[in-house]
Amino acid sequence: MEATVWKDMFHLGLPVVEKILRPVIVYIFLVGSLRLAGKRELAQLNPFDLVVLLTLSNTVQNAIIGDDNSVTGGLLGAATLLAVNYLVVRFLYVHAALEQLVEGESDVLIEDGRVRMDRLKKELITLAELEVAAHKQGLASLDEVERAVIEPGGTISFIARRPTAEAIRHEQVLARLGEIARQVAALGTTPTAGPQESTP
Repeated sequence: MEATVWKDMFHLGLPVVEKILRPVIVYIFLVGSLRLAGKRELAQLNPFDLVVLLTLSNTVQNAIIGDDNSVTGGLLGAATLLAVNYLVVRFLYVHAALEQLVEGESDVLIEDGRVRMDRLKKELITLAELEVAAHKQGLASLDEVERAVIEPGGTISFIARRPTAEAIRHEQVLARLGEIARQVAALGTTPTAGPQESTP
């Protein structure tokens, strides 16, 4: 009985070559598909994007493991995925031009404080989704954003507006005027001493 359990756990139900090829094919397919799907899938801007990513792993599970549920098969499949990913990342690190082709390039969504609606349309990102992403980074509204870029990995980076020298000077003048007004008001409420009576 015990020998049967160990055999069922570790006996490969498929040839080793097939167990290696299945994860490699699925890996290539997923990388290519996510590249074509665009950056918004990786950005997970709404619940639908999240559902797609969560169900992808379950959808391709049988394609990776086939009819083999053994521990050895699972470990071999996982090791194959890790090895392929390591080799691809290492290869792309050396070949920067190819990396840009595979991963894509950054896209500017807001430039000089102006929203690039053509870029939003290209990336299938709505204005509301962009504003929600800005809120997550502590910005009250898109009016506070000087520049926004969606990276190849789906991350949206925001750069807040910096006040101009004139705006800073204006704020300083207003603050000084407020301080002077408070001092004047304080002087007006200070009780003044009446005329002193002379003593004989």
